[in-house]
Amino acid sequence: MSLVPTVHLPDDLAAALTRRLAATAPTEASAQVDRLIENYRGATPTAAPVLRDAGDAAAYAAYRMPATYAAARSALAELRARTGAWTPRAHLDLGGGTGAARWAVADTWPGESGPRGTVLDWSAAALDLGRALAADASAPSVRATTWTRAPLSGAPELPAADLVTVSYVLGELTPGDRASLVDAAAGAARAGGVVLVAEPGTPEGYARVIAARGRLVAAGFRVLAPCPHSGPCPVTGTDWCHFAARVPRSALHRQVKGGTLPYEDEKFSYVAAVRPDGAGTPPAPAANRVVRHPQTRKGQVLLDLCAAAGDLTRTTVTKRHGPLYRAARDARWGAPWPPDDQPDGVPDSGGPDREGAV
Repeated sequence: MSLVPTVHLPDDLAAALTRRLAATAPTEASAQVDRLIENYRGATPTAAPVLRDAGDAAAYAAYRMPATYAAARSALAELRARTGAWTPRAHLDLGGGTGAARWAVADTWPGESGPRGTVLDWSAAALDLGRALAADASAPSVRATTWTRAPLSGAPELPAADLVTVSYVLGELTPGDRASLVDAAAGAARAGGVVLVAEPGTPEGYARVIAARGRLVAAGFRVLAPCPHSGPCPVTGTDWCHFAARVPRSALHRQVKGGTLPYEDEKFSYVAAVRPDGAGTPPAPAANRVVRHPQTRKGQVLLDLCAAAGDLTRTTVTKRHGPLYRAARDARWGAPWPPDDQPDGVPDSGGPDREGAV
């Protein structure tokens, strides 16, 4: 079993990408990919959309959309595990570009009456491609998505939604505009609604997520995932909290990226937080979260956990714990602990024991 869970693109999205991008010459796309990589790795946020024209949008979709979909889908799966029967009626995707998070939401809450959605972005080219891809979707909610061009800077007026996603866009904004966009997302979430922020799993991306998390908590939101608490993050210093999803590469994906492996691992950081509505029992975070690859040794499994108490602990699960030990052998980086279908309680918790990066 792979230590990193694999996330497959929906068949209709994979087919739509292949059809829409088949006309793009691989050499031309590769050159545009190289330019986009330089822009995204730049230290200074842009004052205009990174995706300037149809060629940029196509190159981005070919080389990044599968990975951003996988990150969003993974984070949404953890959110759904915490919210049970809750289903968002309306989804607002801020900075959604070609719509990866929109597809991920539809796949997380499938059905004929899936969440209706709006994608808001400042790149007309990205929106045009997203609209074209959505036209080929099997899910009616994806096909019916509203694609809206609007600036992300300042404090945009937004429609109310039950779920607001801000995915892989904060790095394109100045610090002031990042704060304004997160505040606007918080304001757009209805009572009982959720804001989910995802960024690349780099120290810089994690820092942006932590800043967004702080603003959401200050606005009265309660963190649902990945953190088991809403207090200060215990990951400090040169360490950073992130997770991973394995992305199978299509032939087009490998060609554009110049890669040979049939997969890549997308590392991401995220936070999902709920605005309490004061009614009923609110959704709750996991008791603990596995924040590093579990270490399997003879007769025991070592789990590094972020705990509800707000600290980092190392737990040893041995054969004498029976079903819990079998669950520990199957535990993955990023998973809740104990599993939702296992008895509560964490055996043999030690004190904080942290070495190296998450």
